[in-house]
Amino acid sequence: MSTTESASNYDSLEKMSVKELLVGINQEDKTVPLAVEKALPQIEKLVEATVAKLHSGGRLFYIGAGTSGRLGILDASECPPTYGVPHGLVIGLIAGGDTAIRKAVEFAEDDQEQAWKDLQEHHISDKDIVVGIAASGRTPYVIGGLKACSSIGITTGCIVCNANSAVAAEALYPVEVVTGPEFVTGSTRMKAGTAQKLVLNMLTTSTMIKLGRVKGNKMVDMQLSNVKLVDRGTRMVMEELHLDRHAAAELLQKHGSVRAAINAFLKK
Repeated sequence: MSTTESASNYDSLEKMSVKELLVGINQEDKTVPLAVEKALPQIEKLVEATVAKLHSGGRLFYIGAGTSGRLGILDASECPPTYGVPHGLVIGLIAGGDTAIRKAVEFAEDDQEQAWKDLQEHHISDKDIVVGIAASGRTPYVIGGLKACSSIGITTGCIVCNANSAVAAEALYPVEVVTGPEFVTGSTRMKAGTAQKLVLNMLTTSTMIKLGRVKGNKMVDMQLSNVKLVDRGTRMVMEELHLDRHAAAELLQKHGSVRAAINAFLKK
């Protein structure tokens, strides 16, 4: 039995007080960053491979089912507003299609052929990298997709939460974050999902930094899509160029991004 499916360290949960439940969940959650730490060498290799592919004009694809698929879509959807990259640079695909983002699609994850079909709709090529996300490490949708990619030389990676899994066996750059039993037995949206989110944060954040999408520690290419972000951008321009708020705001509005505003000012 996989460790993510093994019995919880806690029992009689329905008899616990709310405080006891929260303490128990919190105790389990504390183990997740330590599990991720053990996988840092694997994560480093996956990041380096991803940077190389994207730097050469390729794309990053995620394939997954259920919670894992949704986490991939979440990470992909946040890259354009955060780093100003095109929407097609990081793409998340989920078993069952977009319907499955909000509502589970029965048996969608059991189709070994569908991931490859989904990838082909995006004209996948060996310029790209495909990362399978599967807490169990045995999701047929993910296994089939990675196997098909490998067969024609497309670089593959994965994020799984069990050791020695079938998914990891199909990935050139496997990341295995072994999170152990869940507080509610088998509920991998908990610790396993948290671990996957942490790894995804590392993957795209590190990649975007290495691609030059961060200056210092600032998101200088972020999309100015709401008042909060316009205010943040204005403060970045103020700090970088030592301007007052009014001048910084005008410059930012004229050029549309923090990077463009700064570059335009410095070229004067």
